[in-house]
Amino acid sequence: MIDAHEPPESQRTGMNAYRELVRASVGPERFAHIERVVELARQVGESNGFSQDELAKVELAALLHDAARDLDDGELLRLAPPQNQVEIDHPLSVHGRAGRRMAEQWGVTDETVLEAIEGHVFGVPLSNRVGAAVYVADVCEPGRGVNHDLRELALSDLDAAYRRAVAVKVDYLRRCGTEVHPATLAAYESLGQRSA
Repeated sequence: MIDAHEPPESQRTGMNAYRELVRASVGPERFAHIERVVELARQVGESNGFSQDELAKVELAALLHDAARDLDDGELLRLAPPQNQVEIDHPLSVHGRAGRRMAEQWGVTDETVLEAIEGHVFGVPLSNRVGAAVYVADVCEPGRGVNHDLRELALSDLDAAYRRAVAVKVDYLRRCGTEVHPATLAAYESLGQRSA
């Protein structure tokens, strides 16, 4: 278990153990994505004045955010039983909640980190800066080849970048004709956006 109050050397040991658990849970391409999200989320945190405690939480949440992403549908739904029709129709939509469950099984207890892992799919309260940094980094890490402007914005104004990232996701889902998950819609509306 990682404790933000542990000495940095102890945190490194914990992070290495989590890194190996994640590496064993996902394929090589997914793991490369996760590593890029860790790096970008840390940069976003540093450029937005995060404390050392927040940076440790950002790194851990970013490392664990997609731990469940490569699981098959049955395992996803076992870890995170569907709560609505969107989740029944699209089991991959529960991978954040399933990842949270895996993190809990691995000993993570920090609610900010757990909320960030779960919320990287649908969004987090704006007050969870750790979750906002992970959400934005996941959407615009360089390997995706999109949202470069969002990455630049996040390095100077995380709140604005997070608001834009949630809006971009909702707009994208609507353009594709995909039903927007109720939690994503709630995050969108909590940011002062209007549901169409």
